[in-house]
Order: sequence, then C-alpha cells, then structure tokens
Amino acid sequence: MKNTIEFTTKNILNDFELYLEEFNKLTALAPEFFKNRQWTAMQANHKKRLRLYKDFIANCRGKIIQEIGEFKNNSTFWLEVKQHFSMIINNRKNKELAETFYNSTIRKTFDNLAVDDSLMYVHEGYNTCDLHPNDDLYYTYPSAWGLQKIIRQIMDDFDFGVKYYNKEEDIQLLVRAVREVILTRYKPTKDTVTQVLKSVFYRNKAAYLIGRTRVGDKWMPFIIPFLHNENGVYVDTMIFDPRIMAHMFSFSRSYFMVKTTIPSQMVSFLNAVISHKQIHELYNAIGFNKHGKTEFYRDFLIHLENSQDQFEIAEGIKGMVMTVFTLPSYNIVFKLIKDHFEPPKDMTRQQVKDKYKLVSLHDRVGRMADTHEFEYFSIPLDRISPALMQELKNTVNSLLIFTEKTLIIKHLYTERKMIPLNLYLESCDLEDAKLAVEEYGNSILQLAQANIFPGDMMTKNFGVTRQKRVIFYDYDEIEFLTDMNFSWKPKAETYEQIYAPTPWYNIAKHDVFPEDFKRFMIGRVDVKPHFLSYHQELFNPDYWSQIQERIRKGELLHAFPYPKEIRFRPEQPA
Repeated sequence: MKNTIEFTTKNILNDFELYLEEFNKLTALAPEFFKNRQWTAMQANHKKRLRLYKDFIANCRGKIIQEIGEFKNNSTFWLEVKQHFSMIINNRKNKELAETFYNSTIRKTFDNLAVDDSLMYVHEGYNTCDLHPNDDLYYTYPSAWGLQKIIRQIMDDFDFGVKYYNKEEDIQLLVRAVREVILTRYKPTKDTVTQVLKSVFYRNKAAYLIGRTRVGDKWMPFIIPFLHNENGVYVDTMIFDPRIMAHMFSFSRSYFMVKTTIPSQMVSFLNAVISHKQIHELYNAIGFNKHGKTEFYRDFLIHLENSQDQFEIAEGIKGMVMTVFTLPSYNIVFKLIKDHFEPPKDMTRQQVKDKYKLVSLHDRVGRMADTHEFEYFSIPLDRISPALMQELKNTVNSLLIFTEKTLIIKHLYTERKMIPLNLYLESCDLEDAKLAVEEYGNSILQLAQANIFPGDMMTKNFGVTRQKRVIFYDYDEIEFLTDMNFSWKPKAETYEQIYAPTPWYNIAKHDVFPEDFKRFMIGRVDVKPHFLSYHQELFNPDYWSQIQERIRKGELLHAFPYPKEIRFRPEQPA
C-alpha cells in the first residue's frame, strides 16, 4: 500500500503544479492583450483559465483511479495519503492552494464523500503561509520624495509599452486628486510612505494599480484605473472611496487577471486595503475561486458553531425551478434545483446546471451574482426549521440523504443574500424606489451589452444589495442576446385580431416584443411613470437590435465598475 500512497500523493502534487503553471501562463498574457487592445482575446483567455481547474482535477482523478483500485473508498488509505501530502507541501508558500487541490481530488475520487475532517483539509486557513513583508510584492515610495516625484515614479514604474494619450496631464490629474482627498485631511510626516502592488490587475478593457499610503497613523488605500483606446493609454480616475473599491471586488464582478507568486501575501495586502471584503472574496477576485470556495466553507462552519438560529425558507415568491433557503444570521442563500418543474417551465436539471455554468464563465459586468457549487453539503438536522424540512422533502427529496444527526444535500449552489427587488419596492420610500427602478433597468441593459438576455425579467428575479445596486440572480431562462429576435408587435387590423384572447400572430421560441415589457416590469403605481420615462429605450426593439449589431461586430462594451462621474475625462471612450 505504501507505493500506492506515494503514487497518489505524487500525482496530486504534480497535477497541482501543472495547473498552477498553466494558470500563470494564461494570466501572463493579459498585459499583451491590454497593450494590443485585443479585448475579445482577453475574454477568451479569461474563460480558458476558468476551465483549467476542473480539467486538471478530472485528469488527476483518472490517473489515480487506475492505480488505487480497491483503495478508492478506503478511509485508512486516504488518511495516510493526506498525512504524506501534508509532509511534502509543508514548506510551500502556496500550500493553502495545494490543500484545496487535494480536497477537490479526493471529493471527485471517493464516492459520495461528505466533508470529513480526518481525510480533508477543513479548518486550515489562508494564513497557514507566512505573511512577512516582501519587497517583490510592492514598490515603496517615501514621503521625502514629495508628491510630484512619487506620482512620476509610479507612472514610470508601470510602463504598458505603448504611447500615453497625455502622460503629463495624467500626472497632474493624479497629483490634484491626492491633494484634494488626502492632503486636505492629513499632513505627511517622516513616517508617511506609499506602497503600490507591483502586479497590475487586468479585467475587460482596464488595468488597475492598487496601493496604499500610510498617513495620519492609518493606511489610506487607492486604486488607479488605466484605459487604452485608439488615442493611447491614459489614467481614467483615482479612487479613494472604500465603497467603490469594495464594489470593484464584488461578487457580481468577474475575476481579475493578476500575476501573484504567493497568493496568500497578495490576499493579506488586499485585506488591509479593501477591508470590506472577506478572505474568500479576495481569493475569488484574484482568480483562485476554488480556494475561495474553501475559505467560504470554513467561514460558514465557524459561523455555524457561533450561532443558534435555524435554516429557513428564503423570503420572497417561491421559484418554479429552485428551492431557496437561508440562515437568517448569515449573508448567504442556498439554492437547490427542484425535482420537478411546474408548467410553463420546460427543462431538465442538467439544463439548469448548464445555465449556471454559463454564468460562471461569462463576464458578469457587476450585474450577475457569483455562485459556488457544492456536492454532499452537510447541515445539522437540529438547525433545520420544520417548515423548511417539509419544503425540502416536497420539492428536492431526491437530493437529500439523512444520517442520525445530519442532512446531506447532494447538490446545491450558494449565493450572496440580497433583498428581492419586488419586496424592496413594497417597503421603500419613493426616492429609494426611483433609484431602484433606475438600477433595475440599468442592470438589464448592462447585461445586454455583455450579450446576456435575462429571459424572465420579473422583479422577483433581481436583488438589491447593501449598496442599493440591483443584481440579477435567477439564471434558468438566460440566453445570449445575439440569439434573440427583437421585433415590433404586428399591428391588429381586423376585428378578430383586435379582440383575440391570445396573440393572433406566430411567436417563435426566441421572439421578443419589448413593447410588452411595459405591462409587467414595474407594478408600483407611484414609481412606474418614472421608470417608463427613465428607460424608454428598454421598450424599443430597434435599440436592442443596435446592441446586438455592435456585439456581432466584435465590439466589447466596457462596464465601468465605478461611477462615470468621477472619471477625469468622461468624454474619452473606453
């Protein structure tokens, strides 16, 4: 058995290293794509990187199963594998990622394995790696240089290899921003210092520098976005607002392409800069979403140990495809695909999974919630409310396994908890309602610009975040916008057509008549006129067709993750 243990351990570590090597190769392409304005290639590369993990795990599993034979579901065997694996990764600076790769491998190899402390890395954390200061992580700029020299040096240190639109003007715009935001509040001292991560964060059409300045006995974080259009590279703005920074790392945003030698050290730096974000969210943001899932689960277990409330059916209108529940004290919902769908829903469980997979690989443009997919997820039976237990048995019974003290759910998704938009509109005041319906329309249109048509656009399928952003979260009917046929409704001419109880014209599967949106999109009487006036383009099929045409021509429509009002040059296209 010893040889089999060594074979298994060696293969897991070898495939992990190959995965990281390929991950880093794809990440390293981002600067060239930015330099050459190859936006379609940038997106394709992002999707390719997202698929890597699953492919390497499948390959690793295939090799192991051929060798281990009878030990496949043997706990004693896997216990020794884990012990040996722990020994050989002990001094690695990315061992937390190696532990997650091991967890994924055993979960895909050992049949129906729920979380097991003895066989898996369950309670370890990202700080298992040393988080010492590292000169390779960031540039340092002492205050003695003066503001002008610091900004000029930052611009020199980050040369994108192409012409600037107006570099001198960029420098002065940054100097003015620092003076207006920081130097009006704090006076630099000999201890004042600025640090900027050496790694550039790439996403869509933008490149971001992330840094912090030690002033007034605390760190003041900042983000500098760069864009590159036909005029050259230019600084688009300088961001100091922690709420905007948090949104840039939001669960509704795609992951960054960013080079990182020691991920835990970058996460530690980001955690000090973007304090609103949890550790698992930061791992997600830098592309290690599988380890982000591990860190999320650890956070969930800690919360479970330190709380007493029961899991309950989620508030809002019950879905026709998903059963949704939550733990009131925890900011997450749990979504299970129902065993049976009531008409008019006509799809399979696998088709619903495919829709969620599509979203996981697509640019979410700040308007679709990220999810984590779990198999054999355990919940203590005594924490499940009677009403929820009955609902689970009625709707997803095929997904349930009961042990003496635990409910094991074969498959579920976790997603950030939000207030359903329909409930929010029932209780908020008029001003908040106006903002919400503006956001609702913006969400739909920004999804369209990313080639996503939501399908079911009822307000119950959208949520409101703590920052009052509206996010789409129901994916079973999404389609690519370019697959849809947007048309004006045929005009009724005869008596029979005018008074027909059902449409008298043929409607194909992908036919959409935006004029009809007016009837169902907003029901609240005092805010509906504002919505209809503010988003008139939503009801015009020609507008939708124009977006389709731009996408078909290969144009990538950039979704700014910060307010356009703070841009230095709002007239410059991305």
